[in-house]
Amino acid sequence: MMKYLLVEDERFAYEEIKRMMQALRADYQMIGWAESVEQAVGFLKQGNIDLMIVDIRLSDGISFEIFEQCPIEIPVIFTTAYDEYALKAFKVNSIDYLLKPIDEKEMKFSYFFFFIGKNTDKMVN
Repeated sequence: MMKYLLVEDERFAYEEIKRMMQALRADYQMIGWAESVEQAVGFLKQGNIDLMIVDIRLSDGISFEIFEQCPIEIPVIFTTAYDEYALKAFKVNSIDYLLKPIDEKEMKFSYFFFFIGKNTDKMVN
């Protein structure tokens, strides 16, 4: 079972992204909701995460601080109202950068990028 971590400090955005993911892939398990850099780092240290969906600006800082504390190799979908972080996001394993409000079609495309990346070995072999 695929497991994802949702990092979002706004309750409404959290509820919307969670709803979209449940509609898109009900078989995926959200292992946690982090509202801050500190909480996200705590989840990452526990491991066993296949995908992260991450807001850029959090209650205690910028989400890039998460990756400075815990380098990762898992794919990240960034969600934000700010476009100025796009270049930096793609240096941190980003597979997509969605501007809020997030359109469900855009989330589907992001999932598609994730799915293709996870199954590349199966398609090649």
